[in-house]
Amino acid sequence: MTMRLIPSGLAGLFVIETVPARDDRGTFTRLGCVSTFAAHGIDFTPRQTSLSRSTHRHTLRGMHFQTTPAQEVKLVYCLSGSIHDVVFDPRPDSPTRGRYFTIELNRANGLGLLIPAGCAHGFLTLTENAAVLYQIDRDHDPSRAHGLRWDDPFFAAAWPAKPAVISDRDATWPDFAP
Repeated sequence: MTMRLIPSGLAGLFVIETVPARDDRGTFTRLGCVSTFAAHGIDFTPRQTSLSRSTHRHTLRGMHFQTTPAQEVKLVYCLSGSIHDVVFDPRPDSPTRGRYFTIELNRANGLGLLIPAGCAHGFLTLTENAAVLYQIDRDHDPSRAHGLRWDDPFFAAAWPAKPAVISDRDATWPDFAP
């Protein structure tokens, strides 16, 4: 089994490519490895594991991040269905500030994302019944929860569709103020 970290073009954001070990029983896939992350200069030890399930196609969740001192590093995989995943980089000291990255994550491609602290993350489901697994390196602090508008004109991210389902909170996040 192999787990490979591929730089995405955003500072500190990696696409994780997995190759499962296969035998007569099925497959075994390594989704994360502290020593592999450390070999790439990444300090990531999960403290929390969460599962998001979205029933409807074109459900939007995001764009979420935690503010200092509660910023989170996240490891994200889509376990069922398919999602259009988006990461905005609003970090003041980042060389890629103001840019965004998108990728399709699904069970078939087995790809994941390691999202650096301070980046805003969200996704749009491309299928019904999408399930997204998160591992996060710190305890969630609701008082530090923040977000950016999914269709913020500053980032001008390309989305495959408008959301059919979105929470009031996610629909009313503010625009990025550079």
